[in-house]
Amino acid sequence: MHARNPRGYRLNNKDTSYVESGFVCAFCGRAVTPDPAGTGHRNHCPWSLRSLHVDDFTGDRASHCKGIMEPVAISVRQGKEWVIIHRCNECGVLKENRTAGDDNAMALFSLAVRPVARPPFPLEGLMEK
Repeated sequence: MHARNPRGYRLNNKDTSYVESGFVCAFCGRAVTPDPAGTGHRNHCPWSLRSLHVDDFTGDRASHCKGIMEPVAISVRQGKEWVIIHRCNECGVLKENRTAGDDNAMALFSLAVRPVARPPFPLEGLMEK
C-alpha cells in the first residue's frame, strides 16, 4: 500500500523513501511530470514556478503547512547555478529551489528583473545631486 502526500509523491511503505510520481500544480492546475531537466528531482511547477511547502528540511516532507510557495526572487550560487527563492503564502517561510532546464524562461527572466522593473523604493531623486 502506498500513502500519498498533498504534493503527489508516493510514500513507499517498505523503506519510507519518497518516490516521485508527478503532481498537479496547486496554482495553475497543469500536470507536472516527474522527469526534471537538469535536477535530481522535481520540486516546483515549470510553468508557474510555484511549489508547495511540504518540507521543514530538504526532502523530509514533514511540514504541516502545505501552503503555496510563491517565487519571489532569483539568486545565483557560486557555480553560476540559478535558484528560485520561494516564500510560503501561508506562513511566510523562505526556501530556495534549484531551477530546472525546462522551467519557463520568461517566468525566470521576469523574476530576475523584478527588482529593476519594480524597485522597492522610489527612483525619483536618485540622479539629483
